[in-house]
Amino acid sequence: MARILVIDDDDAIRFSLKLALEDADHHVEDAANGEEGMIRFRINPADLVITDIFMPEKEGLETIDEIRRSCPQTKIIAMSGGGRMDPEDYLEIARRVGADRTLFKPFDIQMLVDTVDDLLRRRQN
Repeated sequence: MARILVIDDDDAIRFSLKLALEDADHHVEDAANGEEGMIRFRINPADLVITDIFMPEKEGLETIDEIRRSCPQTKIIAMSGGGRMDPEDYLEIARRVGADRTLFKPFDIQMLVDTVDDLLRRRQN
């Protein structure tokens, strides 16, 4: 069981990801934006963070950069459904900033669970 932090300003997405990951036997905390997520992360660092790119207060790219600098061993998944540029462009920037994996919204929940499990296995090796 891993400790996972889900950061997304969409309540429905946060709730569905939290349920799916808890069903996969992970301990999940959630936050509505990058600022709240970083407060939670500083108090109790996660093994893996899943973050949206576009959020109020502190967006995902800043959040990824801050996590990567403070805790380089934490695995990070960035997700995005769009913006002014092509979503794949934002996800490529997220990879450059430090995301280990990226997912284009909407995605299949099982794909997320499989991606989480793969990253957590890599952390143990």
